[in-house]
Amino acid sequence: MGGALELVSTPNQGSTFWIELPLVGAPVQRAEGQLDKQPAPAAEPVSQTGPDITVLYIEDNLSNLQLVERVLGHRPGVRLISAMRPQLGLDLASQHHPDLILLDLHLPDMPGEAVLRRLWSSPATADIPVAILSADARPALIERLLAEGVRGFLTKPLDVKELLGLVDGIAAQRAQAATG
Repeated sequence: MGGALELVSTPNQGSTFWIELPLVGAPVQRAEGQLDKQPAPAAEPVSQTGPDITVLYIEDNLSNLQLVERVLGHRPGVRLISAMRPQLGLDLASQHHPDLILLDLHLPDMPGEAVLRRLWSSPATADIPVAILSADARPALIERLLAEGVRGFLTKPLDVKELLGLVDGIAAQRAQAATG
């Protein structure tokens, strides 16, 4: 994390431990900083020349929702729908049939993997690409979910470039399907 952990110990007197970590901005500020570093979009980005896309984000943390909302707000043609409860997310997925679902794994009332299984088992939502956006970055979990069919696994703190690449890829696929 770019910091230091140190200790000073004196026999028969005790030990002193301390940690120093760099000061960072809030998640939204960090993401905006990443957005500022992004290269300017091409004259005609995929999301403007192709059909608009809808992204559903199922996340119970308001800060994370606001962050993704700010990031995707910089992409013309991307509409974000959010749900802070798993069942609402499932209902919205069926009603709106989004082009992409971003799913947190640690949700109240129902684990994210259970939401994923329900999405995949319902004929109304089985074909919607799902990407995980979670702080749980265990390599075995990521590998398993990718092998099972999730479209991507984004970890928190959010890498803005990775999220935008995922969304742009979905937009490009949608545009290609519309023309061919």
